[in-house]
Amino acid sequence: MTDKAPSIDLAAWLQTPPGRHLLGWEQAQIDAAVADLFGFHALQLGLPELDGLQANRMPHRWVVGRDLQCDAEALPFESASLDLVVLPHSLELAVDAHALLREVERVLRPEGRLIVFGLNPASLWSLRQTLGRFKRRGEPFLPRDGDFIGYWRLRDWLKLLNFEVEAARFGVYRPPLRSEVWLQRWQWVDGVGSRWWPVLGAVYFIQAIKRVHGMRMIGLARNSRLAAKKAPAVALNTHHKKHD
Repeated sequence: MTDKAPSIDLAAWLQTPPGRHLLGWEQAQIDAAVADLFGFHALQLGLPELDGLQANRMPHRWVVGRDLQCDAEALPFESASLDLVVLPHSLELAVDAHALLREVERVLRPEGRLIVFGLNPASLWSLRQTLGRFKRRGEPFLPRDGDFIGYWRLRDWLKLLNFEVEAARFGVYRPPLRSEVWLQRWQWVDGVGSRWWPVLGAVYFIQAIKRVHGMRMIGLARNSRLAAKKAPAVALNTHHKKHD
C-alpha cells in the first residue's frame, strides 16, 4: 500500500502512548485467559512484544519470530498437535488471513483453544485512521494502514471452520490521542464505554475452541494421553520453555 499515507511499524507503534495502553490491556486479557488452559503444546504467532504465553503452564511453548522462524501459513507442526494457538493481530498482518486461519485449524487438536486479538474497524481509533487516509498527509494513527477484520466477520470465519466462541470482549475506549497526559485524563471513558457502547472499543479479544462433530470425548481423552508422550514435529533451532 505504498501509494497511500506512510505506514508505521507495529513494534515502533507499540512504544507510543496509545500503543503501550493497548498492549497493556491485551497483556491483562491474555494472562487471565491462558492461566488455566492446560495441555502440552502452545504457540504464539508473531508480536513477541506481547508475551501471550507467560502465564500459561504448558511444558512446550513457542513464539514465532522469537523462538522459531517459519511461514505462518505453513507451520512446521503435525496436524492436530497443538493445544493452544495465540494470534495477536496476526490475521491483520497476514498476506492471506483465510489461509492462516485454516492452517491454525489444521494444527490445533480437537477441543484446542484459539485466542485472537484484532483492531476494531468500528471504533474511534479506526475512524481516525480512515480520515487520515483521505487527507493523505501525516503519520497514520494506527500501526498499519489498511482494512481491519471486523469482529462479526471474524466470528463468521471461525464458525465456518467449526470453532465455537467461548469468550469475547472489547477494550480501550479512550479517544484516539497521542499524548500520554491526555490519554490518562480520558481514562474514565474506559469504564463508561464498556457499559454503554461495548462493541466500539479499539481492540477486541476472542477465545474459541475447535469442535470436531461426531467425535466422542472418550476418544479425545485417549488421544490427549497419546499426544503427551511426544512433542509435535517442529523446525530445527527452536527453544522449548519449561516451568517447574
